[in-house]
Amino acid sequence: MTARHRAAVLGSPIAHSLSPALHRAAYADLGLAEWTYERHEVGEAALPAFLAGLDDTWAGLSLTMPLKRAVIPLLDEVSATARSVEAVNTVVLTEDGRRVGDNTDIPGIAAALRERGVEKTESAAVLGAGATASSALAALARICTGEVTAYVRSPERAAEMRQWGERLGVSVRTADWSRAAEALTAPLVVATTPAGATDALAGAVPDRPGTLFDVLYDPWPTPLAAAWAARGGTVLGGLDLLVHQAVLQVEQMTGRAPGPLAAMRAAGEAALAARTH
Repeated sequence: MTARHRAAVLGSPIAHSLSPALHRAAYADLGLAEWTYERHEVGEAALPAFLAGLDDTWAGLSLTMPLKRAVIPLLDEVSATARSVEAVNTVVLTEDGRRVGDNTDIPGIAAALRERGVEKTESAAVLGAGATASSALAALARICTGEVTAYVRSPERAAEMRQWGERLGVSVRTADWSRAAEALTAPLVVATTPAGATDALAGAVPDRPGTLFDVLYDPWPTPLAAAWAARGGTVLGGLDLLVHQAVLQVEQMTGRAPGPLAAMRAAGEAALAARTH
């Protein structure tokens, strides 16, 4: 039987990805000297041919934009978690040649919050309405006992978020982005917007903020995260999400659990520091 020991992250653009640093650190910590993890620039059009060209030395793939939905028709099996948001970020290539898709972002968000002591919340706010926002809603479905308010920029996005809420079993209310400062009074705020989108909100952080989960990691800290921390609030960043979802990917691809969280976080922090300097 051929040893399965290759993995990679696919997406476009992909040069910025921290996944190689995280997964390689995990392999080193677990003593998996023969394992390799690469990055490949792959767009939607090239994805079918890339998958078809994988031999039986491959164990798994991490997927980023724009492939999380494009990969679904190319898979043999998709987990209920991934189906819930129509997004796959993890593909495990089994010994019998099957492609199995999962989404580790959703349990990764929940695990990162749990690490900081957030296991339940009475309400929450989500800034943004993209693919990450739907994963955030799915994670909030596990821990939020009340209403989630989503702050969005268009009626179309508002309708999408309400539909996701219905699908995921979360009570979702929507509000226009012009009112986004109101979100900051929620006990848990999840910011899923691109770099710069929340910068103007930094001056609106309340005196006693709750928990902010800002999914960006570069540049870090964002002005909002820095202002939040300065007021004494709990802050989680994109690296927290990246590490927790990657731990689950390593476990699925290698069959070794638990994944080495501390080693992977240290590798991610070092990689980000190297970029800064």
